[in-house]
Order: sequence, then C-alpha cells, then structure tokens
Amino acid sequence: MTSLTQTNFKFPGQTAFYRGKVRDVYSINNELLIMVASDRISAFDVVLPKGIPSKGQVLNQVAGHFLEATRDVVSNWLIAQPDPVVSVGHFCQPFKVEMVIRGYLTGHSAREYNLGKRSICGVGMPDGMRENEKFPNPIITPTTKADAGHDEDISREEILKQGIVKESHYEQMEYYTRKLFARGTEMAAKQGLILVDTKYEFGLRNGEIVLMDEIHTPDSSRYFYTEGYAEKLASNEPQRQLSKEFVRQWLIENGFQGKEGQIIPEMSEEWINTISNRYIELYENITGKKFIPQTDADIAGRVEENVRKWLKGNIR
Repeated sequence: MTSLTQTNFKFPGQTAFYRGKVRDVYSINNELLIMVASDRISAFDVVLPKGIPSKGQVLNQVAGHFLEATRDVVSNWLIAQPDPVVSVGHFCQPFKVEMVIRGYLTGHSAREYNLGKRSICGVGMPDGMRENEKFPNPIITPTTKADAGHDEDISREEILKQGIVKESHYEQMEYYTRKLFARGTEMAAKQGLILVDTKYEFGLRNGEIVLMDEIHTPDSSRYFYTEGYAEKLASNEPQRQLSKEFVRQWLIENGFQGKEGQIIPEMSEEWINTISNRYIELYENITGKKFIPQTDADIAGRVEENVRKWLKGNIR
C-alpha cells in the first residue's frame, strides 16, 4: 500500500499554506481551513522518515466521528470531510496552549513520577501510585503550543501570569476539557476501552470558544483495554493499549527520544505494517465500525480532485 507523506496543492482562493508535523493545512479566502491528514508519523516532536499507510485516513475519520459526537458539548470547527483524509472547517484564532487531560499515571506523567516528581504543570500527584493507576480525579496538564520544536509543560498560573490566555477563556477551556474527556470516557467504555489521556485544542471564532483540530485519535490520546486492566495493574505488567505510545517505546528501546545527537532507528517494512495495523485496530475498536482502506495508487490526485469538487460546490 502507498502512503501520502506530503502535498503541494494550489486551490482556488488559497491564501496560505502550513505544513505541520502530520497535517498539511490550506487556508481558503482566510475563512476556511482544509486539513489534509498525511501518513506522516511523529514522536518526541520529530517527524519520522517513513509514512504509515492508512494512518491519515484513520486519524481523519476518528476525529470526524468524535467531533460529530461532541457538538452538544462544545461547538467545533468542522464543516465537511470531502475525502477520507481531508477535513474542511472554519478558520479560528487558536489559543497558544494545548489542554492535556490525564486520567491515569502513564506516559509522560509516569516518566516524571518515576524521576521522583510529585507535581506536573503545578498539579500534584499522590504518593504511592503505580504506573497506569487511575488518578483520584483527572488532572489537566497544559502545554505551550510551539510553532516549531518541542511543546513544553506549563502551569495554569504561568499561563495566566504571562497573559497567554485570559482567565475567563482559560476557565471555559478547562470546563470544556473535562466535559469532553467525560464524553470520550463514556464512548470508550461502550467499546471495552479506557480513555487514558488526551489533548484538546481550542480557538476563537466570532468571539466564541471553538474546539479545533483532531479529537480522541491515537495521535492525541491513549486507550487501554478494559478487559485485563485490573489484573495487569495488580501484577505490574504493561497494559494492552491502543495508542501511539508503542511507537515511542520502540524508539526509546532503540536509543531515540528526540534529543540532540540521537539517530532515528531504521523503520523496516514489517515494522511500518505493524504500526499501520495498530492504527486500524484502534479505529475499529473505538468507533465500532469496519475500516475500509483507500487503495488508490495516486492518493494526492484523488485528494485534490475531491477538494476541488467540494470547493466548487460550496464556495461562491
């Protein structure tokens, strides 16, 4: 199967282009955003050298699934998905923080905890916790949103002190973050999964706070399987999970954490197919739908045709 690692389109009314770690973003008339979910994969804020077939489709369709399911919680940016790897939505003014919420001690929080730290982003973590144990209550641990390089942990107090977000907006984002996490947790439970942690991005549109970008995808979230969770926790075994964490662990085991001088390990075809299959597994488990991969040899050509057709029918 082929993968889509970058695009270079020139759409009618195009006013700007931005290439993120995973998405290629096109501005149309400074009113709409076209986000193309590529098959690039990043870890430790570094884009890995090879694409993962079907990854962009998984991300785009999982995001669409959850954006539609949470419109009653908070308005979001999405208008349409004219192609399996494309989302079209309203242009919003993004806040310069990402709202990370953690229900369990795992990933980054566990790595900090194991170093002896008992707070993260100014939020305390209880003594005596085991890795992958549930927090008494979910904790919000924001990060700065970097245009390039690494996002950094930051406390609520520092965000307000620096004037990155005004207090009334931050309080609303905290409220929406907890409500969205609760909804995601409920939806995951129905599929036999635990939503472990995730992040949300918000922006302003016409003075209203709007949910942006992706939501509850394997790039922005971790999931554990409910079955076997308690037993594995009791015996200190790694949890069976659906997330990108297994890619991070593979990189760590092969001496790479995105630090200066470290070399990205070779990605074999077998390993690439393993990653692709894990993404598809998550899609089917979290949505309860059968994944139908697109098998076009010319993915970019299909995307351009579908986006142009949508623009022609919807832009005056």
